[in-house]
Amino acid sequence: MKSNSAVVLLLFLVVGCAPQQTQSDKFSSLNEARQAFKTTLLTQKSDIEPVVKAPVAIFKTIKYPAASGELAAYISPNPGNGKKQPAIIWITGGDCNSIGNVWSPASRKNDQTAAAFRQAGIVMMFPSLRGGNDNPGIKEGFLGEVDDILAAVKYLEKQDYVDPKRIYLGGHSTGGTLVLLVAESSNRFRGVFSFGPVADVSGYGSDSGFLPFNIGNRQEVELRSPGYWLSSIRSPVWVFEGTSGNIDSLREMAKASKTPLFILLKSRVATILLFWHRRMKLSPRRFLKTQAKSAIFLFLRLKSKESKIKDGFDRNFRLF
Repeated sequence: MKSNSAVVLLLFLVVGCAPQQTQSDKFSSLNEARQAFKTTLLTQKSDIEPVVKAPVAIFKTIKYPAASGELAAYISPNPGNGKKQPAIIWITGGDCNSIGNVWSPASRKNDQTAAAFRQAGIVMMFPSLRGGNDNPGIKEGFLGEVDDILAAVKYLEKQDYVDPKRIYLGGHSTGGTLVLLVAESSNRFRGVFSFGPVADVSGYGSDSGFLPFNIGNRQEVELRSPGYWLSSIRSPVWVFEGTSGNIDSLREMAKASKTPLFILLKSRVATILLFWHRRMKLSPRRFLKTQAKSAIFLFLRLKSKESKIKDGFDRNFRLF
């Protein structure tokens, strides 16, 4: 009897000490995990905020079709030069389901406009997402919103003044987290730029207003957290952070990445991480020669007031 008890105790200790399996251990990709999952959402307050009409010379205010219904967006008008333009979908921080004034000059401390793209002649699209503004649907907090962004790019690529082969995706803070999840779900974008994301969304906290689900449920959390699905990335992805903010998350992702290749660049003002797959059609050398310069100068322009940075950015950004 004593020997049997010892065996039972040993098995208990071995099982109890075994590392907890995550969703990324069970599924080969984020898409596969999402297909097998049904979320349970908490009751949400309905804060209806109609979309403000943008100045027509800067943005058209439109609706794009998505699974959740017709969703509002801002999009640059046709420049009228007869050329196919590069374009970027930009996801703001904070409540990234809703859109508002992204055309007025903003404080450098909280500039959500990403106006550097527009000023460089890049077509911009700011999509609102399910449950935002007065949109149909319910906020899912980094889950169904991925599908809305993929619906937005389908609308954008059909515009006769947009080059469908040069569509990019970018976002800041919560928007940066969301665009990373999109990059892990689709290879549709030529490049993805994520500013200040988190690896695990539970770090935002249950009182943030961004997580309408039980954050104690690890399955709910992991399917919304890009740090678990880096091996699913299929587009060139740049992740940017300063010397503070969410820098710990970027370091975690650099350490945990299972992608065939990633490059970590550091400076006194920024840490920049590139995720790459060997199966990508564009070589790392070609990407570094073209998009990398533009992306780095964009970051520096957002962070620096020096005119030489602005000049360098304007010169290199034409590579897009």
